[in-house]
Amino acid sequence: MIRKEDLQSVILDQRQNLEAENRFITRKQLNTIDPDSPQALVITGVRRCGKTTLLKELAQSLPGYYYLTFEDVRLTPFEATDFIKTEEVFQEEFGKCDYLLFDEIQNVPGWEIYIRQKLDQKRHVIISGSNARLLSRELGTHLTGRHLDFELFPFSYQEYLVFENTTAGLSSFQKYLTLGGFPEFLISHKKDYLQQLLIDVLMRDIAVKHAVRNVKVLKEMTVFLLSNIGKDYSYHSIRRVFSLGAVTTVIDYISFLEESYLLFSIPKFDHSLKNQSVNPKKIYAVDNGLALANSLSFSSDTGRMLENLVFLMLRRRYKEIYYFRDTRECDFIVRESGTVTMAVQVCAQLTHDNKDRELEGLKNAMLFFDLPEGLLLTMNEDDKIIIGDRTITIKPVWKWNC
Repeated sequence: MIRKEDLQSVILDQRQNLEAENRFITRKQLNTIDPDSPQALVITGVRRCGKTTLLKELAQSLPGYYYLTFEDVRLTPFEATDFIKTEEVFQEEFGKCDYLLFDEIQNVPGWEIYIRQKLDQKRHVIISGSNARLLSRELGTHLTGRHLDFELFPFSYQEYLVFENTTAGLSSFQKYLTLGGFPEFLISHKKDYLQQLLIDVLMRDIAVKHAVRNVKVLKEMTVFLLSNIGKDYSYHSIRRVFSLGAVTTVIDYISFLEESYLLFSIPKFDHSLKNQSVNPKKIYAVDNGLALANSLSFSSDTGRMLENLVFLMLRRRYKEIYYFRDTRECDFIVRESGTVTMAVQVCAQLTHDNKDRELEGLKNAMLFFDLPEGLLLTMNEDDKIIIGDRTITIKPVWKWNC
């Protein structure tokens, strides 16, 4: 429980911080969010990717709003019953208002009951958080059918261009490829910021909230995965690497990393769900800059950095992404509404040594899924190959707008 006087001080301080001038750009997601929706709007994404800034942008378009972030250590004693005092302070300071903005509200046990009550009162609620599972668990139980979900990632290449006030081209793309899209890092360029960010995610979003006992192994496993972006793995192989007694520990840790939006796994495509579940998966990171700052070998492989970036471009738009492996491998397969609609191969540069391999992998996937077109993305090559009635488009990633 928190005293009303302390709560008032925190609310006023947070409001001032939210309204302070800072450097930001309009995010693409802003156009898809309707603050007047009768459903709770839930914005999730990795820590420090710009969720609070997006809330600020939304707030600027509203006639009035209440705002509170539960990341504030001064709100550690906050309990669900304190929402009553919170409403009193809000109304005393800002008058009556129908728009409620909350950040990291899942830190308060029982929060979902309060939100459901506000929706019943026809109030408009916007929530943001950095752990998808902790939010979805309560939303699924108490707010089924009464919330809309939005995901936010670090800057896309197009957003990076706006933020840096530069133009599209190989030069700017090469910088984005290694810097990534975390806004504060793009200002400071200090690698220790991204290293501390990783520690914050591991400790605050995973270790504390999931009561992880072996934090040392969690950190080591994370660095191992970040160093092996684009490579396949199995739970049992990782168990052996870290000499763990049970494979369930590996499954849990990777699940926690995915829920915090730090890493993503994609399965090998198989029509059999059983086979798909046991086949090796491939791992990708939420941001190239973050991976580079915290990995052991990722920086030496431009091809894997490019592949990770293409994955992120696809992941922003599609939920069902796989890799395909038959006699050859295709990096990405996209499925929509049960039908495979896209095959994508990634190669930094086509050479005499790799051209046949890269094209064969893509052609195999096109034939298997009966796709008339395939896409081969490179650093800076632009071409088109006609094979019978099928077309392979070769395009620089920086020219591709996914």
